[in-house]
Amino acid sequence: METAVKTKWNIDAAHSEIGFKVKHMMISKVKGAFEAFEASVETENDDFKNAQFDFIAKVNSINTKNNDRDTHLKSEDFFNADEYPEMIFKSTSFDGDKIIGDLTIKNVSKEIALNTDFNGVVIDPYGQTKAGFEITGKINRKDFGLTWNAVTEAGNIVVSDTINLALDLQFIKE
Repeated sequence: METAVKTKWNIDAAHSEIGFKVKHMMISKVKGAFEAFEASVETENDDFKNAQFDFIAKVNSINTKNNDRDTHLKSEDFFNADEYPEMIFKSTSFDGDKIIGDLTIKNVSKEIALNTDFNGVVIDPYGQTKAGFEITGKINRKDFGLTWNAVTEAGNIVVSDTINLALDLQFIKE
């Protein structure tokens, strides 16, 4: 029996973004991104079905365009970046529309499902073969031990439990 040849694709970080949004004070949204990350995909076919996605984000690279907030997010109140420097995702299945896999934050692993638009494969002007994906989903931060919150005088919570994920990923065929 022949084993299928797997093709490895590595993240094109210059053309990728790992973003998130969270409601603040229940009236507006704060956007942020992880600036340092690694990702790869292994696939046996051009439609990427059943591809294996691996992803690591460096928690210390969080950027919400506010140094005080970023410092707070890296602290023990949230990510505790000194003790848990990485967030890790490993897929268990991909059917073309959804990536299912295990997300680990602060040593807590939970299965999550992410909606996925596979935007196809192209050859760029430099002869590199690239594949693009738009991935969205929601997680509950409390599921991963990110439980800090505060309440305003009016009774509004400061940070929503729901985190909206938005990943724009471009991969280069190895």
